[in-house]
Amino acid sequence: QVQLVESGGGSVQAGGSLRLSCSASGPAGIVKTCMGWFRQVPGKDREEVATIYTGDGTTHYPESVQGRFTISADNAKNTLYLQMNSLKPEDTAVYYCATALRISCALVPGMSYFGYWGQGTQVTVSS
Repeated sequence: QVQLVESGGGSVQAGGSLRLSCSASGPAGIVKTCMGWFRQVPGKDREEVATIYTGDGTTHYPESVQGRFTISADNAKNTLYLQMNSLKPEDTAVYYCATALRISCALVPGMSYFGYWGQGTQVTVSS
């Protein structure tokens, strides 16, 4: 079992930056684990923002955020980060961190395999 707590959300003007953090607590930390950031807006499906496999640092980004967002993990601090630059109004959403414990991201077939989720943090980007 792991508990995830996001922080760092807020309001920013278009073109600005935010850095989200996700603190994980649990007996095994975040070692060799697929972790990800997801976002959701009312009336829309939750979507993947970025994933990282902490065992080797492999990352994945959808086209919508490629080149603007960077996911990273500090295994020693049991913390996941999302650096968001060049923010756009369409990035406005509640952002969640999640983990599919002890599995490579390459082996995760879908979002349902992320079994542990944080409470979410609101990101609002104004034009």
